[in-house]
Amino acid sequence: MPFDQLHRRDFITLLGGAAATLPLAAHAQRGERVRRIGVLMSYVESDSEAQQQARAFSQPLEALGWTDGSNITVDYRWRGPSPAQLEAPAVELVQLNPDVLLAGATPAAIALKNATRSIPIVFANVADPVGQGFVASLGQPSGNMSGFGAFEFSIAGKWVQGLKEFVPAATEIGVIVNPETAPFYGKFLPFIDTAARLAGIKPNIATVHDPAQIAGTIDKLARESNAGLIVLPGAQFTTAKELIIATAARLRLPAMYPYTYWVKSGGLISYGFDAQDMYRRAASYVDRILRGTRVQELPVQNPVNFELVINLKTAKALGLDVPPTLLARADEVIE
Repeated sequence: MPFDQLHRRDFITLLGGAAATLPLAAHAQRGERVRRIGVLMSYVESDSEAQQQARAFSQPLEALGWTDGSNITVDYRWRGPSPAQLEAPAVELVQLNPDVLLAGATPAAIALKNATRSIPIVFANVADPVGQGFVASLGQPSGNMSGFGAFEFSIAGKWVQGLKEFVPAATEIGVIVNPETAPFYGKFLPFIDTAARLAGIKPNIATVHDPAQIAGTIDKLARESNAGLIVLPGAQFTTAKELIIATAARLRLPAMYPYTYWVKSGGLISYGFDAQDMYRRAASYVDRILRGTRVQELPVQNPVNFELVINLKTAKALGLDVPPTLLARADEVIE
């Protein structure tokens, strides 16, 4: 989200922080040590949503008084969603001896955790940070990592309910997961199972291990299911979102997505949070670490606002009528 679209309260807060730190750049120019930030993203550099997430991090950081090329140097690495591909760039960033590291999503957090246990790491959009071993607890991280988590796993029940409302006659739905880039996926499944049982639906779980398998997997699910598709969160699917949306459209398959940007890119419906907000909030933690706060003193924070977003144009293309009850609950309707 562009800086000029930040909520007024956040804007005033950022201005206050900026006013308090205006001398920083001047100090750097007079010989103060330039601070270094390393950023590892779980996406390819050409991904438009990932670029917006990077801007969502850098713009508030600058408003807080940190300007790349003046009093800070920011080093980015982009190698896609595979944890194995991110190992080498994670080591590269650590060897630059940054003051703080930012991990964009789970694969990057895994790679940076393996690369250093001493440099502070702030993560953004990471599900189940305790279960994945990034922190000891949300309130007291204790290690060298903290940041902003993603999802209460119970949200998966809402995904089933929303899809059922779109297709009331459904008796089966497909669910795609990628265990490598979303190792936490299993914690969504009990909530999917419970909601599906209550709705009289059978969930059909399909794992995707390689991007080349995505279209074929969705094709198979479309033949086996008479309802639609739930796309579980994961960096691999974010990178392939255009392919997934196009495949669902070709198969006339209603699909539920975990983030708002899927629907803004042409998907049917999503229930989730603004992923870019995680990066805006991460800037505040990076700022505090650069000013001397220990990462162990910063509790992990989870999303606070979830939005239901519906794309009416996509619904029309699929021949679907949006149920009035679902429309009334929507936080945003794209026409």
